[in-house]
Amino acid sequence: MGVNSEPAKAVILAGGAGTRVQHLLGDIPKPMAPVTGKPFLEWVVRFLAKQGVTDVTISTGYRAEYIAAHFDRLALPGVSVRCRPESQPLGTAGGFLNAVADRLDEPGRWLVCNGDSLVLADLRAMRAMDAGMEAVFLGVDVPDCARFGSLETDSSGRLLRFVEKRPGGGLINAGVYLLARSLPPRFPSQRPLSFETDVFPALLASGVLMGVSPTSAPFLDIGSEATLGMASEFVTRHKNFFL
Repeated sequence: MGVNSEPAKAVILAGGAGTRVQHLLGDIPKPMAPVTGKPFLEWVVRFLAKQGVTDVTISTGYRAEYIAAHFDRLALPGVSVRCRPESQPLGTAGGFLNAVADRLDEPGRWLVCNGDSLVLADLRAMRAMDAGMEAVFLGVDVPDCARFGSLETDSSGRLLRFVEKRPGGGLINAGVYLLARSLPPRFPSQRPLSFETDVFPALLASGVLMGVSPTSAPFLDIGSEATLGMASEFVTRHKNFFL
């Protein structure tokens, strides 16, 4: 893939309704949960823009028109945001493919992240690992992996295997991926299609070189009532990370 001065193009996965927090949000999609006066998803876009990633596509599903209406009105200087809805649930990787279907021949890499989580890491570290790797994962260093699957690497940072939930410290998959343009045509053809269970294990087994960029950066996933309640304080405390 090679180190490249061209910024990656981002795809934010925002297709889910968020069943665990739906009682708090009504019919608002989870990524659009209000956080200090803006939808959480807008904070994700603003974080990417501050990192220099200004070409953003949002993969939408539940209440796609609600999300599109917000970003049609949003004016961020120098930032291009478009929404691409799913006609039916496609899974994380299926939603990504649907979002970039008309752009697969473009040069550069794809940065994929989730619309309901934020990892305030310097994304340049992922690009620094880019040479020789077709995919780079952002791995968050946590003291206990009991609630998460983790990523096992060798001393150079090459991904060796995905590890099931287990106690003890390690690197967890943050849901942020840098993908070479060579990879999407090699994804399995079934739909729905999951990055975590279908795509990445198959690519790793086939010998695709994948790296893990470790970080101890602040991390928040708003998928539970408790963590959603932390979002406003999280964004306020880290305001300098956002455009």
